[in-house]
Amino acid sequence: MGALVERCGLRRVHRFGHVAELIFTFGVAVLVEEIVQAVWGRVAKSYEVPAALDFPLFTLFETSFPAFKAFMLLISVSIFVLLFFVLTRTRAGLIIQASLTHPSMVGMLGHNVPRVFMVVFGLGSALAGLAGVIAGPVLGTFPGMAQVLGSIVFVVVVIGGLGSVTGAFVASLLIGILQTFAVALNYSLTDVATGLGIGLSMQSALADLWTVTVAQIAPILPYLLLVLVLIIRPLGLFGTRET
Repeated sequence: MGALVERCGLRRVHRFGHVAELIFTFGVAVLVEEIVQAVWGRVAKSYEVPAALDFPLFTLFETSFPAFKAFMLLISVSIFVLLFFVLTRTRAGLIIQASLTHPSMVGMLGHNVPRVFMVVFGLGSALAGLAGVIAGPVLGTFPGMAQVLGSIVFVVVVIGGLGSVTGAFVASLLIGILQTFAVALNYSLTDVATGLGIGLSMQSALADLWTVTVAQIAPILPYLLLVLVLIIRPLGLFGTRET
């Protein structure tokens, strides 16, 4: 389906620039979501963890680690290793990377650049579908699954750098660790100031801000990191190309 969307729609709006492509893909996403809701409804569907993986793999500090999450981790790492190998160690990967940066030259060498884009877009759509299947039992299966993860995926791609698989991997680890530790830190600016012997006025207009804990702002930390990276390094941590 992804390859069909690229062949019949995205390829036609490509000449109008990235803004047109963004609007088109956003429209397709909304259309697909509405079709899913019309067919299966708006209510989340029951999607349980397979019985073969529904057990604690190990227990650490009285906390059980589910086997299904280990399975998710294994699949994710395997996909990353496979993509990294294909893009950096195979002829097909070199053609894909060259098509992104020098499409005219790749075309003159005899390669069908539009077909390369179609195949890559189709494979990307397939991987997105696989991610939805794997994450369904954990996040829940409902029509708006893409909206839940869409914004954070965008943050990961931009922070890592467009076109960089390594950057996406590093950025995802960085954001995951940042949010995990932030949720566990129940400290506010008031606590920090008290520890340093600084008194903060609780009668000022910013009194509510002093009492906000790190755990409370954990959900917005990735977006603050995104703004910081865009200011310091607009190409992302591992980005190398302008377009």
